[in-house]
Amino acid sequence: MDDILRTELEAAAFRQLVSHLREHTEVQNIDLMNLAGFCRNCLSKWYLAAAKERGVEMDYEQAKEIVYGMPYSEWKEKYQK
Repeated sequence: MDDILRTELEAAAFRQLVSHLREHTEVQNIDLMNLAGFCRNCLSKWYLAAAKERGVEMDYEQAKEIVYGMPYSEWKEKYQK
C-alpha cells in the first residue's frame, strides 16, 4: 500500500468516525473519555494540530465545529447533559 492510498483510507475512516459521533449525540464526551481515553474535543485538538503542522490557519473553535458539525456552543446546548 502506498502513502497516498493509506492517507485516503485513514481520511475515510476519520470521516466515518466523525459521522458516527455526530449521529450518536447521546454518547457524552465523558463516556468516551472513560471508555476510550479520547473524546470529540480530543479529535478537535488533533485536527487543529495537524492543520497547524501544515501551515493552515485555524483556531480551536473552528476545529471543534468540524468535528461536532456545528458550533460547539450549539452542540452543548442541544445535547450535553
